[in-house]
Amino acid sequence: MRLNDLDERIVHALAEDARRSYADIGSLIGLSAPAVKRRVDRLRAEGAITGFTVRVDPAALGWETEGFIEIYCRRNTSPDAIKRGLERYPEVASASTVTGEADAIVQVFASDMRHFERVLERIAGEPYVERTKSVLVLSPLLRRYTSGSPA
Repeated sequence: MRLNDLDERIVHALAEDARRSYADIGSLIGLSAPAVKRRVDRLRAEGAITGFTVRVDPAALGWETEGFIEIYCRRNTSPDAIKRGLERYPEVASASTVTGEADAIVQVFASDMRHFERVLERIAGEPYVERTKSVLVLSPLLRRYTSGSPA
């Protein structure tokens, strides 16, 4: 599904602040509140909007350490097997298959360096993992929660 310009602007407004009112979004993009609501309802029904959530600073929850783990898998490991193995870890914020030498990259939040190391050891011990390579985040420079420009 490809969003038209108005739908895309609605999605960007909601991505900035999901608590924004339909009236506020309408005034921003030139539609009435009921028109915005109808579009949001349609976008939800069509699956373009999959839900509404809150963004929380991981440090507020005690997750002070962030890192990325590259996973190099044994032969014939499916993406589904990697996903099943990683979804058991509450520390895993995201995981994706990637191009290049690694098979997947995993974003991990941990309470401290020792906690990150334990998570890394557990992931490295998964039966489908041949080896790992990790990096720690010193300072997050930019985080975007929307894609593209709302033009």
